[in-house]
Amino acid sequence: MPGTTARKQNRSRMVRAVCAVAGASLVLAACGSTKDTGAAGAEGGGSGQVGVILPLLTSPFWQSYNDYVPKMAESEGVDTLKTVNSNSDPSQQITDINNQLNQGVKGLVVAPLDSAAIEAGLDQAERKGVPVVAVDVAPDKGKVAMVVRANNVAYGEKACQYLGEQIPSGKVVQIMGDLASVNGRDRSEAFRACVKKNFPKLKVLEIPAKWESDTAASKLDTLLNANPDIKGIYMQAGGVYLAPTLQTLKSKGMLKKAGQDGHITIVSNDGIPQEYDAIRKGEIDATVSQPADLYAKYGMYYIKAAMEGKTFKPGPTDHDSTIVKLPSGILEDQLPAPLVTKDNVDDPKLWGNTVK
Repeated sequence: MPGTTARKQNRSRMVRAVCAVAGASLVLAACGSTKDTGAAGAEGGGSGQVGVILPLLTSPFWQSYNDYVPKMAESEGVDTLKTVNSNSDPSQQITDINNQLNQGVKGLVVAPLDSAAIEAGLDQAERKGVPVVAVDVAPDKGKVAMVVRANNVAYGEKACQYLGEQIPSGKVVQIMGDLASVNGRDRSEAFRACVKKNFPKLKVLEIPAKWESDTAASKLDTLLNANPDIKGIYMQAGGVYLAPTLQTLKSKGMLKKAGQDGHITIVSNDGIPQEYDAIRKGEIDATVSQPADLYAKYGMYYIKAAMEGKTFKPGPTDHDSTIVKLPSGILEDQLPAPLVTKDNVDDPKLWGNTVK
């Protein structure tokens, strides 16, 4: 997710309160069965409007998530306000949370831009007794009822394994996300560690791109000028990096289709329709499908449960995922995120093939 130069200044001005632990006392099974715990957030018995805050709308992934929200809210019986776009600004996201709380929402579903900065907004919600579900990004601190996310460590590992199996030796690039986000950190560290352990003949070059397409294009152009022998690329977010990466390679005459001499093996993350089209054309080779549909579905599922005063515990769920306890003590439902290649790119079960 994109960031701005002013983010560090914005972050430093944010006031963070110490988290006061409040909520339910009864812990329930993670397999989908829940009971009323009588939590403070359940005053309305699960009723009331829910605010949904998006990180940005410049990525096809988040556009798809935004389209899924009203459909999944209806299917889960949740009354949502119109979604709010924080436009890649962590400071604006805190303001958006405060504005939604002032409108009297009884629950919040938020996709954090910054894992640390979001704590200020979570503290505001906790003081008002409003439960929060985090989608896509886990906060470093703060109270949330659940994080709905895929295993981002697995994203980096899957990309590493695929590139390592295709490229016996040489230089590979990882175009990283924002390291202020746990997603960027998890993917970067996992990819780096996997290559070091399993494919020592690969040399990893890194581009810190902060989820910014222009930054990715500019830095990739510079890197390719100095390293025209690049053999592989790992893009941590196809939604923002796919188009600029392909355009940069094309402008240098380096965009060769799979099977052709000089083809650069490319693995991405997101699972958007544009990535699938690129796989079919042979422009890229694989992507890890980040479940935009399930993010919306289980974001609604867990916020409704939280508003009803229900809680969960670690363990397998009834929807092919596993709830884990993060080092911070926060619970995270790690949804499945399959690797997509030319062999399964047309699978109708993939959400990227259902988008109109």
